[in-house]
Amino acid sequence: MPAKRKELKIEGANLWYLVGLITSDGCLSGDGRHIDITSKDYEFLSRLKDTLGFTNKIGTKNNDRVNQAYYLQFSNKNFYEFLVSIGLTPNKSLSLSSLNIAKELFGDFFRGLIDGDGSIRRWVHPSNNNEQWSLRIYSGSEKFINWLNIAAEQLLKVRGKVHKNANNTWVLKYGKMAAKQIAEQCYYKDCFGLDRKIKLAQECIHSYAGWSKSKTISPFCS
Repeated sequence: MPAKRKELKIEGANLWYLVGLITSDGCLSGDGRHIDITSKDYEFLSRLKDTLGFTNKIGTKNNDRVNQAYYLQFSNKNFYEFLVSIGLTPNKSLSLSSLNIAKELFGDFFRGLIDGDGSIRRWVHPSNNNEQWSLRIYSGSEKFINWLNIAAEQLLKVRGKVHKNANNTWVLKYGKMAAKQIAEQCYYKDCFGLDRKIKLAQECIHSYAGWSKSKTISPFCS
């Protein structure tokens, strides 16, 4: 008689944030049950572990100081099969395509992507000294990044641009108005996330330098 499968008690915003994080910085093993999340921020993985109720130890990758990283690995066949059912696969970096994400919690999924393989950047424009912002998400899969662009336009009402980098990775880029609108929807009060990106998102939300209209945000987006 097969052993009873253990259910992970993860739901709502935390579930879809975790899906986003695994999509960007995670890995599904080929054994059909193990999931691995990697980060350079030990404290972040520790908070993630506590928030999700995991008891697993955090391991270390690349012990040299420059490339040191940490990983949290857990095993659950039910959750693994759930991830596969929404479109994730082992060795997903190049094969990833569209995902079946809960529409009402897409912002939490998107925050997980940003905290994993995304960036929020601020700088001062050299010609006019105005503060500028951008938000980017990176992927090895062209199909996935194009799907993400369309899904974000429909659900977050922001329009991005897709580019191919010199290292053959794909990037979805948003300008300052779209970045601000994404931050408002994804990094809401008391949300779980990577502290430094929460801080940047909040600074972007409260930054204002005469921003009034843009074709990258609603109502211009369909």
